[in-house]
Amino acid sequence: MNTNEKPCNFLIKTPSIRFPFNTKILLFIRENSCLFVAEQSIIFLFLAIILKTTAFAEQPIKPYDIGIEEKLAGYVPLDASFYDETGQAISLKQLIHNPTIVSLVYYHCANICNPLLSGLAAVLTKLPLEPGKDYSVLTISFDDKDTPTTALQKKKNYLKAINKPFPEEAWKFLTGDRANINKITRAVGFKFKREGEEFMHPAALILLSADGKIIRYLYGITFLPFDLKMALTDASEGRIGPTISKVLLYCYSYDPKGKKYVLNITRITGGAVLLSVVAFFVYLTIKSKARNRKEG
Repeated sequence: MNTNEKPCNFLIKTPSIRFPFNTKILLFIRENSCLFVAEQSIIFLFLAIILKTTAFAEQPIKPYDIGIEEKLAGYVPLDASFYDETGQAISLKQLIHNPTIVSLVYYHCANICNPLLSGLAAVLTKLPLEPGKDYSVLTISFDDKDTPTTALQKKKNYLKAINKPFPEEAWKFLTGDRANINKITRAVGFKFKREGEEFMHPAALILLSADGKIIRYLYGITFLPFDLKMALTDASEGRIGPTISKVLLYCYSYDPKGKKYVLNITRITGGAVLLSVVAFFVYLTIKSKARNRKEG
């Protein structure tokens, strides 16, 4: 027996493995190389974990068709017509004449809509800009059953929540019919779904320039004054801004049953395990080459 040769009792030829997200990872083990049992065990342990986590992580939320498909640099339909809180018909062209913050909610929502509007009122309190001059706010209901009466009550509540003088005309609460609601929601990429008397929907603010161009999206229900000020500055210059919170969209998913955003631990785990597996394969490849050079 050649003492320079090591027995390959644990040599394993592994076929291609197809993952749920259509990525192939090929495990190449040279016939003249040997891996320790421990190394092989770790490989298959990693594979078992990643197959498990990615199977859950890649479960799409698409059946509910909710979320936001960003339409940056697109324009809202200025001809879309709504009713303000007094019941007067008014077009977006009449309302959008300076940088504008848009929130899409429905007025009898008892879940994330109220925290969203409360978060908006809180950040407007701290915003070092003049409402009505430097910016305006539009809250639009995407429920065609909402009425101006309900909109007026919501407006009174949230104007009271702003702890400083705030002109009533600077924050309009609108209602409309299905056709005009569809115009605005499709233009900004806001996807929602009715479930009985309630809706499944995302939470975000949409920043528009004075001519109705979509400048930036701010996701979530709480906002930093600095972020909103920078977004309004971009809107005043017509400059498209980056979506800073995109990573949060990845880590957080909308729970349609609880009607809230929840931490998607399977996506985070799946991503982390995938990176670990790739790093481990790189390590084994380098180690194998080094061993071959040493033996050669």
